[in-house]
Amino acid sequence: MLLLIILFVFIILYFIAGIKIIQQEEAMVIQKLGTFEKILYSGFHLIFPILEAPRKIQWKYSQKSIDGQSYSFYGEKTIIDLRESVMDIPRQNVITKDNVSISINALIYFQIVDVKSAVYQIQNLPEAIEKLTLTTMRNVIGEMDLDETLASRDAINTKLRATLDEASNKWGVKVNRIELQDITPPADVQNSMEKQVKAEREKRAAIYEAEGLKQSAILKAEGEKEAAINKAQGQKQAAILTAEGEKEAARLVAEGQAAARVKQAEAEATAIQKTIEAIQGNGQPDKYLIAVRYLETLKQMVEGENNKVVYMPYEATGILSSVDGIKQMLDGANKG
Repeated sequence: MLLLIILFVFIILYFIAGIKIIQQEEAMVIQKLGTFEKILYSGFHLIFPILEAPRKIQWKYSQKSIDGQSYSFYGEKTIIDLRESVMDIPRQNVITKDNVSISINALIYFQIVDVKSAVYQIQNLPEAIEKLTLTTMRNVIGEMDLDETLASRDAINTKLRATLDEASNKWGVKVNRIELQDITPPADVQNSMEKQVKAEREKRAAIYEAEGLKQSAILKAEGEKEAAINKAQGQKQAAILTAEGEKEAARLVAEGQAAARVKQAEAEATAIQKTIEAIQGNGQPDKYLIAVRYLETLKQMVEGENNKVVYMPYEATGILSSVDGIKQMLDGANKG
């Protein structure tokens, strides 16, 4: 009876030892008599203890203490995490192409895509990835000078990711990305860089100020030029309009004078015509013409400030008689 109880307990313990429950996104490598048998993924599984057993793998763990210092320790585990993992690469000193020692650290994101290769192709996967990252980082930074290193983080990340992904492919690992956290040059170099940056900023400020003054002067000159052009065009237009106005005024005055002369001529013609008609009716045109000419000559003789004495010719009595005759002639014509 005791033997049966012991056998029953052994069977129960054997059965319990063979139960394997795998969580989501986890895997377990099962070996049978020391050789690869199968991979268990998430779910409920039964194995045969003693004949089958999980393969233990070495793993490097990194943790931070209370004071913020990172430390590492080694251990063994049978469960493999298939999720994306992040590894903090400790700060290392690397030398650039121009022989400047800088301190650099990084974060690497990787994921196990082939469980069998991750277990059998490498002894300690995290440590291998860390060492590979450090050597690759030294090689990449060693091909670049300091200025290029500080200004080309994206290029460095791309080169590191491509190199690490290719090298870790046989380990069943996919390197998704790598990010440089901090690049710290030596103190003296950093001071020199700060002075250089300050000088560059002052230089750019001076250049911007000079360009601003230049642009201001150009705009001012263009404004004055435009104003002068507009003023000249205005004066030109005003002169043209003034000339056209004067021309039009002169034309109107000339037309007015011409019309006045025409009217005067018409009036004189009418008067002459009437005079001629009157003379013809009187029958003494010779006396009229002589009297008119004499009066005009007499008017010219007495004009002027210095003509104080008027001479009356002897023949004036005859002329005056002619004038009297003209008066009588015109009176007769008016009556007629």
